[in-house]
Amino acid sequence: MNCRPHCAACCTAPSITSPLPGMLHGKPAGVRCVQLDVDERCKVFGKPERPAFCAGLRPSVEMCGESREQALAWLNQLELATAPSV
Repeated sequence: MNCRPHCAACCTAPSITSPLPGMLHGKPAGVRCVQLDVDERCKVFGKPERPAFCAGLRPSVEMCGESREQALAWLNQLELATAPSV
């Protein structure tokens, strides 16, 4: 499955706990990744500095849904379900 143009839900909704260029302490959930370009494409895609989390997150019908809003909702639910207990 190909990514939806100008979506970037998977680069916004989830938290990333490992360092990435421009975000040395990772990225909190709901924050747009600094590695997104003006077309909402990843500038470190396929590069060694891309976090393993990002490389492992693959677009799917279930995750992406019919719209960016559906993708954000699904990813937000996943974020809540996998958050450490406080």
